[in-house]
Amino acid sequence: MQNDNNKTKFHYWVKTFSSTERARDLYVVLIILLVAFSSFGLGRLSNVTQERESVSIEYIASQNIAAAALTTISATTTETAQQNSTTTGNFVASKNGAKYYFPWCGTVNRIKDENKVWFETREAAEAAGFEKSSTCKGL
Repeated sequence: MQNDNNKTKFHYWVKTFSSTERARDLYVVLIILLVAFSSFGLGRLSNVTQERESVSIEYIASQNIAAAALTTISATTTETAQQNSTTTGNFVASKNGAKYYFPWCGTVNRIKDENKVWFETREAAEAAGFEKSSTCKGL
């Protein structure tokens, strides 16, 4: 009996609410929201049908990567050496300093060209009394 009473109360409330101006405003807002969400959904669906480029992953052995990196580094060093005729070698140090660097390290930019000392190998730089720099990555 209680359940039937609740149904009639709800039914009465819906009837009275739907006949008011607030209900009409609510219906307009609901229709606007329905149109907006439908438009958004259709827009997303139209984009899904486009084909996407497939992604492929290739495995490259780590030795090949290291060799390619060294080749690139060597080519970069060679290009730098060719651009500046006073530079020759794979490592550079300052006459006034105690460390040696790769030519592309940031610290090398602060060394004047006339103070640069070039070495072909690490051993040659260390034999001349220079230590490897801790700020130059890869040394």
